[in-house]
Amino acid sequence: MTKNILVLHTGGTISMTADEMGHVNSSNDNPMNHVAVELNDFNITTIDLFNVPSPHITEYHMYELYQKIKAIGANYDGIVITHGTDTLEETAYFLDTMNVPSIPIVITGAMRSSNELGSDGIYNYLSALRVAGHPKSLGKGVLVVMNDEIHAAKYVTKTHTTNVSTFQTPTHGPLGIIMKHEILFFQTAEPRVRFDLDHIQGTIPIIKAYAGMGDGILRLLRASHIDGVVIEALGAGNLPPEAAKTLITLAQEGLPIVLVSRCFNGIAEPVYAYQGGGADLATNGIMFVKELNSQKARLKLLIAINAGLEGQTLSEYIEG
Repeated sequence: MTKNILVLHTGGTISMTADEMGHVNSSNDNPMNHVAVELNDFNITTIDLFNVPSPHITEYHMYELYQKIKAIGANYDGIVITHGTDTLEETAYFLDTMNVPSIPIVITGAMRSSNELGSDGIYNYLSALRVAGHPKSLGKGVLVVMNDEIHAAKYVTKTHTTNVSTFQTPTHGPLGIIMKHEILFFQTAEPRVRFDLDHIQGTIPIIKAYAGMGDGILRLLRASHIDGVVIEALGAGNLPPEAAKTLITLAQEGLPIVLVSRCFNGIAEPVYAYQGGGADLATNGIMFVKELNSQKARLKLLIAINAGLEGQTLSEYIEG
């Protein structure tokens, strides 16, 4: 049976070329549009939605991508999105939190431009098509396919600046792998709350804690027009006392403050009861996000605010 797959190109290294000096830049003609797909039973529709490097991606691009998928996605059996790797995990998480059609949605990219020796773009693209067209991919949320691995959008992160195996899932590991002739899943994705937003806006900075951190930058937040803040705390979720004191004041004044750990593995949780410890912070209104890194926690809070969540409902969603 022929599978109808929608391919949405958004730019990134997978669409770029390197010049004679080795400098990589965007190409006006996406090389993936010229890939001879050697997969049987696939009917592919391609749309160049935008062509930007992933550091240029904003939540507005993510929202535009969501609106396109919402408008036409149900007409297809699966969707493949090509994307730059620097912010790929954020776009994947954003889409995974939206009310998208119940079809496989796969995001992929490349660590080497299309004309570099050992380029991984075409292989990742063909792998993503295979996963998007596979019945086992249904019901697993938005998937990230890179380097023969299948990852859940919620947990995957970029771990290396240049290595082709950069995308990893700390703590949990990948959902599955891509074999020569099969797609093998050995985990399933968790249920998730999905939103149908009619807009996206807001300013939520990310601040990383460090030894000896004071409250200077945090006091500046009081004079800023922001909608919330994400803190990358130490260890299981702890802060230096001076920084903690000011954050607690901001939380009590009504600013939503979300906390994650700056550790690569593990879960932030309110354990320590000393001043600035996680238990102290949680008691005073700081919300702990489980299992997400700071960039995804920022999107979680941004989405929740745009969905109109506040008070106890906001806390339950953020900490759930």
